[in-house]
Amino acid sequence: MTALLEVRGISVSFDGFRAINNLSFEIADRELRAIIGPNGAGKTTFMDIVTGKTRPNEGQVLWGENSKSLLRMNESQIARAGIGRKFQRPTVFEDQTVAENLTMALSASRSPFSVLRWKPTQDSVTRVGELATEVGLGDQLGRKSGELSHGQKQWLEIGMLLAQEPRLLLVDEPAAGMTLAEREQTTTLLRNLAEKHAVVVVEHDMDFVRRLDCKVTVLHEGSVLAEGSLDHVTANPQVIEVYLGRG
Repeated sequence: MTALLEVRGISVSFDGFRAINNLSFEIADRELRAIIGPNGAGKTTFMDIVTGKTRPNEGQVLWGENSKSLLRMNESQIARAGIGRKFQRPTVFEDQTVAENLTMALSASRSPFSVLRWKPTQDSVTRVGELATEVGLGDQLGRKSGELSHGQKQWLEIGMLLAQEPRLLLVDEPAAGMTLAEREQTTTLLRNLAEKHAVVVVEHDMDFVRRLDCKVTVLHEGSVLAEGSLDHVTANPQVIEVYLGRG
């Protein structure tokens, strides 16, 4: 199976600290993957590199069937190429309704010049409804986003990313701050999204990762320590020593 995203031997240092150390792994198309590891393992830096925020000192980051180099693109080019990132804290426009947030995300996926002339159409109204339904907010379209629960804001932000039709979604600690019911709904949402998109979830919560029921990559000191099912990696003595044994 051809990799959608391939990271080959990337390293990056900040002021002498090696945050990523000869990191290599692949994400397949329509794959759900969890990335875990202790603080400072390189999880956030990995996402920064893939989205163009940070440049590695060495290595390659290849994208798509034609293995295009992401390192030759800037952040906006990478986003247009089909990589979306959701940060831990939701960033929605709280004074705007759910529908307005999603509509802005639809217009933002167009070129800067066409955005100036863009007006909502029947197709875009239909698409906004579809996006809201996909993330569990179909009955909240008229609500101000500031009135939503923390979990609902997270889902809205995922809907705003989906408006840009990404092939890969990078999702940072989606379960943080959610109620149990919201966490369960988020698990279902992410698993459903992986039927159409590649989804990479960076998470600390082992119970949430178990519910995702997917391949897990464990990072430690900027490289892959273990990879496989959650049961496989949590039985690894090195993983227990550097990560699980700290609890």
